[in-house]
Amino acid sequence: MVLLVIISLVLSYLIGSINTSIIVSKIMGKTDIRKHGSGNAGATNTLRVLGKKAALFVVIGDGLKGVISILIVRGICNALNIDSTIPVYFAGVFTILGHNFPVFFGFKGGKGILTSLFIILMIDWRIGLLILAISVGVIAATRYVSLGSCIGSVLFVVFALIFHRGDMWFIGFAVIMSAMAIIKHRTNIARLIKGTESKIKF
Repeated sequence: MVLLVIISLVLSYLIGSINTSIIVSKIMGKTDIRKHGSGNAGATNTLRVLGKKAALFVVIGDGLKGVISILIVRGICNALNIDSTIPVYFAGVFTILGHNFPVFFGFKGGKGILTSLFIILMIDWRIGLLILAISVGVIAATRYVSLGSCIGSVLFVVFALIFHRGDMWFIGFAVIMSAMAIIKHRTNIARLIKGTESKIKF
């Protein structure tokens, strides 16, 4: 079990470290997305700097990272006839750590929101869909992607307490995932409070 957890963590971190926005920006824009716009290696900054096509590739890539990471860990656990519940939580956290601090790109990555959403969908689709619907609604109404992301992060903990009451492993997983997202958005939160945060253009 210990060896399995270690392998799962390493694989998940490495998968997360494959930062789609940096790769896409270098292929399509022949530049590093972190040197333009907000400096964040994510889908929103890619949309602003390189347009819809590039952003779509980033959305797909970031989503697949979460899906593949969870599927690999589940596959390993099933092959060894081990309950995958807890290893999957660790895999989710380390995938986001890889996305946010990618070993392949100088440990400067994105904020992990899209990848987190797909990980949540893989683990509990009900919570994932609720977060997606509310976050999209907030973004559509305010045009602040960061606000929708932060609200979605907080709601993950709220929904975890509702749908998984008493399950301390899942609640702990939700708290850690939410905390990582909020911490990465601390500068966005400061700009939201000051009223200087950039809005997305549809």
